Amino acid sequence: MSNKKVSIGGKPSAKKAAEDTAMDAWVGSRKQEPPKEPMKRLTIDIPTELHAKLKADCAMRGRKMTDEIRDLLMEKYGNQ
Repeated sequence: MSNKKVSIGGKPSAKKAAEDTAMDAWVGSRKQEPPKEPMKRLTIDIPTELHAKLKADCAMRGRKMTDEIRDLLMEKYGNQ
């Protein structure tokens, strides 16, 4: 049987720990805007061809699919 050696990294340096702390602080400081109103999740099944068209159109315009669908639903039901 062959003798395999696995090296284990050394103790993290104080500099690396300080960098990690700074990154953690930056992530924690990011402001997340609460939704304007409570949201509910909706799961629907759509034909593959429709999904592909929607996804391609959204990608071309730099939009998220969820935003596009939400806007379409608001056009239909939001003003009632």
